[in-house]
Amino acid sequence: MVRRTKEEAQVTRAQILEAAEQAFYERGVARTTLADIATLAGVTRGAIYWHFTNKAELVQAMLDSLHEPLEEMSQASLSEDETDPLGCMKKLLIHLFRQVSRDPKTRRINEILFHKCEFTDEMCDFRRQRRDNALWCNERIGLSLSNAVRKGQLPAELDIDKAAIGLHAFVDGILAQWLLIPEGFSLDQQAEQWVDVCMDMLRFSPALRIPTVAPAVLSAG
Repeated sequence: MVRRTKEEAQVTRAQILEAAEQAFYERGVARTTLADIATLAGVTRGAIYWHFTNKAELVQAMLDSLHEPLEEMSQASLSEDETDPLGCMKKLLIHLFRQVSRDPKTRRINEILFHKCEFTDEMCDFRRQRRDNALWCNERIGLSLSNAVRKGQLPAELDIDKAAIGLHAFVDGILAQWLLIPEGFSLDQQAEQWVDVCMDMLRFSPALRIPTVAPAVLSAG
């Protein structure tokens, strides 16, 4: 009996998340109420509060469903035993771009995140979560870049912090641009080319190098 109750709770939770995704995509997060989601899911508002404290927690749970498939490749680029961390990162980014372009659910959730999620008062918790997530992503990117530097795949003088922020911003920018104007370019067909732009930026941009101080020249006296 307990097992069946847990299974039913999971089914209800999945219904709520599916309804939330549909409502957020059609109306935007700010204009969607928990009552709207409850009606769409065919449950009571109490059922929603049983699973989610507020709307911010519901949005975060929806986003969390996208992270799991990429975790293995992300971890590989962090491992010191990985002989090709930059190759793993490239593979991860290509997979990310193509998943957004090919999978309708991934595309919808990313479109909600980039273009239909307003940081209103009720979403302050979610804004803090997004800030913390961005800092965490920058840290992980930095660890992967450091690993690539140790393996001789990137310049030894690479400014890791600046490069991590730049790479993160580039990826977010490509996704935001394509989700807003998908007819502007083919994210699927050009995924590898856009990732190569990232890699070239890391390898060759002088602005991403830590300035070196030339040794002082002693004058003959």
